[in-house]
Amino acid sequence: MTIKSLLPLIAATFICGGSILVEARQPKTPTAVVKPPTVPKIVQPKWKLYTAPDGRFTILMPGRPNRNTEYQKTYMGEITLEIFAAQPPKQEVAYIVVYNDFPYSYGKITDPQAVLNNARDMALKTTKSNLISQRNIRSYNNHPGKEIEYINSGGKITKSRMYVAEGRLYQVMAITTKKQQKTLAKTITGYLNSFNLVLKK
Repeated sequence: MTIKSLLPLIAATFICGGSILVEARQPKTPTAVVKPPTVPKIVQPKWKLYTAPDGRFTILMPGRPNRNTEYQKTYMGEITLEIFAAQPPKQEVAYIVVYNDFPYSYGKITDPQAVLNNARDMALKTTKSNLISQRNIRSYNNHPGKEIEYINSGGKITKSRMYVAEGRLYQVMAITTKKQQKTLAKTITGYLNSFNLVLKK
């Protein structure tokens, strides 16, 4: 599936490159015809508001995300990771939301910034990545968060926003290549901005 989805993109890149060279002396119309399908026609129309099954977050996703559950053993005990992932066809990008609940005692005594710093360090370590940038942020309803951007040895760039809220760590991320990062920069920012925490009632 991954190779199938990448081949048309690679082919399109070579075709676009050839068109630009061959048609350099002509008006810009051919270039305009080639470019629009790459972003607006593939990405924008499919974006829909997705609400988590437990109703505790909403986010814009390019279609309905696939949901997976994984279990990890930690010093706090076994933690359940809920993963929601969507990947638009013919694009080298994945949009992912992951959350896990902490044991009650840990969530109450641990400083949220320490949780966020640990999550950042773990992300960099497990993906063998270098940190590009980071900043402290807050959700619209004032929960502490951190935005980080990092790159791995294969050139994959991840932009992630993490939040700690009501005993839960949320990680909202977009993973793409250097090649597509510039093209999708606004789309990725819009995706990250669309994430909303919904408080328990």
